[in-house]
Amino acid sequence: MASFQFLHCADLHIDSPLRGLESDPDAPVDRIRRATREAFTNLVDFAIEHGVAFVLAAGDLYDGDWQDWRTGRFLVDQVRRLGEAGIPFLTIAGNHDADSVITRRLTLPAPAFTFPSRAPGTWRSEALGVCVHGQGFATRAMMDNLVPGYPPPVPGMLNIGMLHTDIDGSYGDHARYAPCTLEQLRNRGYDYWALGHIHTPQRWETPWIVFPGNIQGRHAGETGAKGATLVTVRDSTIVNAAPLYFDTVRWAHLIVDLTAAGDEDAAFALIRAALTQARADAEGRLLAARVTLAGATPAHAALNRDPGNTRERVRAEALALAGADAIWIEKVSLDIRVPVDAGAMLSPLLAEIDRLDPAELAPEAAEWCRTMLDRAGGLREDLKLLDKDHPLLQMITDGVIPKAMEDQARNLLRARLAGDT
Repeated sequence: MASFQFLHCADLHIDSPLRGLESDPDAPVDRIRRATREAFTNLVDFAIEHGVAFVLAAGDLYDGDWQDWRTGRFLVDQVRRLGEAGIPFLTIAGNHDADSVITRRLTLPAPAFTFPSRAPGTWRSEALGVCVHGQGFATRAMMDNLVPGYPPPVPGMLNIGMLHTDIDGSYGDHARYAPCTLEQLRNRGYDYWALGHIHTPQRWETPWIVFPGNIQGRHAGETGAKGATLVTVRDSTIVNAAPLYFDTVRWAHLIVDLTAAGDEDAAFALIRAALTQARADAEGRLLAARVTLAGATPAHAALNRDPGNTRERVRAEALALAGADAIWIEKVSLDIRVPVDAGAMLSPLLAEIDRLDPAELAPEAAEWCRTMLDRAGGLREDLKLLDKDHPLLQMITDGVIPKAMEDQARNLLRARLAGDT
């Protein structure tokens, strides 16, 4: 009985255009521009070295129509390498490389196979006992559910479906192309669904339904490890589907909590620690990091005194840590605020509560609280130091009184009326 491995990749987006990097003179533009090609080359190297049985590419090989022929020639050359090693490259078109989108075409060298776009097709390997069923997109805006048109599973064979799709409309950042449901895929009777379109890896078992994610992150919104899925078949049964990482640029969003930082030096010690960990997680790849400084910290005044200087110092720390070839800081955002001692903030208010004459109070707790706040001059001075979005400041400007404060005011005033205080 057949035992082998195959690779499932999707969303290569070869030569995907850069987004907003040209305006940054320090951006490693050439390195990022090459990343999609290098990631696919890494996949081909792995496939040849480990002798996988075939490679499945579930759509969006390109990001759209080519700028020039070099994009197509690169793919053809890599598929040729697979073919010379006896490894078929099986592919479908997605929304970015649909038949109506790509106007220039190069024939992929045998034994590569491109599935048709007008109806599902099937690729068979009698030696492996495998049937792969798939259909590409004829047009970019494929809104039809293609699953019902797929052929029934072939008895006695390992059946694999290839589809570029959105399952159950659960991915808000992706358009709903060729939509289907998880239940429809399960009911088709296939052993494995090789899916594409969703760039975040997802998988389900029994049967195996897998989005491998895209092979290389292309911008700050595509963070984390990127690559493909290695599927192991033992005695004609799929026993595992494991992620492999082929990206050469690793995007990360580092949210550095500075709450514990007592001063500016302590804040930058935390920033260096976060950069050090992210660099280690990138495992030798170029780390492209977006950094957000967050939390209520005593270092707030020092860091916010000159935000531009803070951003440049973060970039300088990254360079000192690893050099421009290892870390590039794409953006630095400041989301820090002044720390607030709730007890100290509320003490003037509570003092006013004790001094109030019950006869002066409105019947509703919210009105009582507003009266107290109006009288708590010391509290208003403290509130001037708060970030504009702080809940206590919002409470005054919007007339919204937190339930906890209403209850506390009500309890204190009831006690005063009862003569308990």
